[in-house]
Amino acid sequence: MNQKAVALISGGMDSAVAAALTKEQGKQIYAISFDYGQRHRIELDAAKKVAARLEAIEHKIVRVELEALGGSALTDRTQIRKNGLAPEIPATYVPARNIVFLAIALAWAETIQAGTIVIGANAVDFSGYPDCRQEFMEAFQKTAETGTKAGKQGRAPMIYAPLMNMKKAEIVKQGMRLGVDFGITTSCYDPEPKGKPCGKCDACRLRAKGFAEANCKDPLSR
Repeated sequence: MNQKAVALISGGMDSAVAAALTKEQGKQIYAISFDYGQRHRIELDAAKKVAARLEAIEHKIVRVELEALGGSALTDRTQIRKNGLAPEIPATYVPARNIVFLAIALAWAETIQAGTIVIGANAVDFSGYPDCRQEFMEAFQKTAETGTKAGKQGRAPMIYAPLMNMKKAEIVKQGMRLGVDFGITTSCYDPEPKGKPCGKCDACRLRAKGFAEANCKDPLSR
């Protein structure tokens, strides 16, 4: 059985837990992160720490100039909503981000002959991004099977999104069980220069909700 897994690591809690679940299954983690011009670029420092804690065989940070395209508050520096969760797809949605990221992860997975690509996508307590839904993951799986040499040979990597149907509290509990160090992760879309979370953006609110409902203290809230 192929034990190599390419894990998308953003530096956030979801990707850390998803990768830890994959490692628990005996997979070897090949971590990949993306520098896409995000305003919260400090997440890449967190990603390095997460990859190290996972004892990743390798960790690639790939530069993708999504800021050149704009269309997101995370890349074009427009105002980020901080007055409650957005009722629809928020301005922090980055056009086609997971399509781009998964495509690059797929290319690496095919190169190293990895059997799995793991992503921390979640469709329960999330910001409404269309590329975080089960429907999208199934469509991308079909892309992997039909658009690659590996797929034609019957060995396309499996797109694995273990957190898809979990509430944030369940993700927190899984992370605690797995020994994930949430203190080295970051979730905030608009942190202070030294990384302190704003506590008001959608990502901060969802993180706080998860820890509260899990009756756990977030180490970043100290």
